[in-house]
Amino acid sequence: MKHRIIVLGAGYTGAIAAGRLAKRLRAEDVAITLVNAEPDFVERVRMHQLAAGQDLAPRPFSKMFAGTGVEVRLAKVTAVDVGRRTVAVTEANGTQELEYDSLVYALGSGWDDQGVPGTTEHAHEIAGRAGALRLRERLAGLAAGQHVLVVGGGLTGLEAATEIAEARPDLDVALAARGGLGDWLSPKGRGHVRKVFAGLGITVHEHTTVAGVEADRVATSDGTSVPAAVTVWTTGFAVHPIAQATALEVTDTGQIVVDRTMRSVSHPDVYAIGDAAMVMGPGDKPLRMSCATGTPAAWQAADAIAARLTGTKVPTTPLRYFNQCISLGRKEGLIQYVTADDRAVRAALTGRFAALYKELVCKGAAWGVANPTLGMPTRRRPVVRKHGRTGSGVRASA
Repeated sequence: MKHRIIVLGAGYTGAIAAGRLAKRLRAEDVAITLVNAEPDFVERVRMHQLAAGQDLAPRPFSKMFAGTGVEVRLAKVTAVDVGRRTVAVTEANGTQELEYDSLVYALGSGWDDQGVPGTTEHAHEIAGRAGALRLRERLAGLAAGQHVLVVGGGLTGLEAATEIAEARPDLDVALAARGGLGDWLSPKGRGHVRKVFAGLGITVHEHTTVAGVEADRVATSDGTSVPAAVTVWTTGFAVHPIAQATALEVTDTGQIVVDRTMRSVSHPDVYAIGDAAMVMGPGDKPLRMSCATGTPAAWQAADAIAARLTGTKVPTTPLRYFNQCISLGRKEGLIQYVTADDRAVRAALTGRFAALYKELVCKGAAWGVANPTLGMPTRRRPVVRKHGRTGSGVRASA
């Protein structure tokens, strides 16, 4: 019987892991199933562009994984039972229970309202396509001179504020940051961000904590009221809640605790990658939720699974950072070089060249997902031990 590998989630990490597994293992030995709720790949790093009115090319999974040996199932994951090794999903024909021998958990994250009153009712998020499209529609309906406030001074906040301001120069765009604008960047990086913000006419509320969101304004912790016909919330991400409801060892934030090969420390037949995993990097510091973290983690997990199934040495993919790529609209960008543990160094690229660099990074990441079995040549090795259990692998219910 084939060894059953189920990959949950087809974002950057899940799609990369599924394709890499198909490239390393023989189709006659393994059955790889990729479960995702949407039929198309979502370029999450471009959601600020989608919200600002740009159109993104569709990337259907049916085309991407055609002929690879990966079965794509359009379904919503509702539960994982790591004791029974089953995944409950809801799809068009009802509820199903899928059995696995190896599980790759890549369900990712969504937006984090941080418990701020009024956020879920009045704020917009761009953590996914649905939220970005809702914001796109709302922005399109705004009249000239209306206020848009982006809350959050991280990478997503900088990209959202500049993209909206560039696309809609008739709007009054502002950003609220708990710290200083780009305070984690190098002096050159901070200076360039301030220059771009000034050129786009973006108002910056530094050292500002939002304490409440209303339909037409936000309230700050010091009692100030900031006008906002639209509030865009970009203060961070919260992981998908399913893992926390399982017997897997997770952190307080719900991330699955993994070893250096992305394998769960409590359940060795489960691997976690992307935002769902607590991954330790250089200096035993947790790596941040990002594509830069998720992609090498996906490589590591796929290679580790393939090596353990084929009886070969488990390779180790270095998990470290090189730079932070930030788009500041379509014409400006910032490439901030960093240490292995993500601390800014003096060197940085700015301007048009940096914008082109970031665009190449985004295109390269999407190409890697869209062409899952291309790239560097590899040898498909046979599975040396069969771990599959008897049965069809699917249990149907109402």
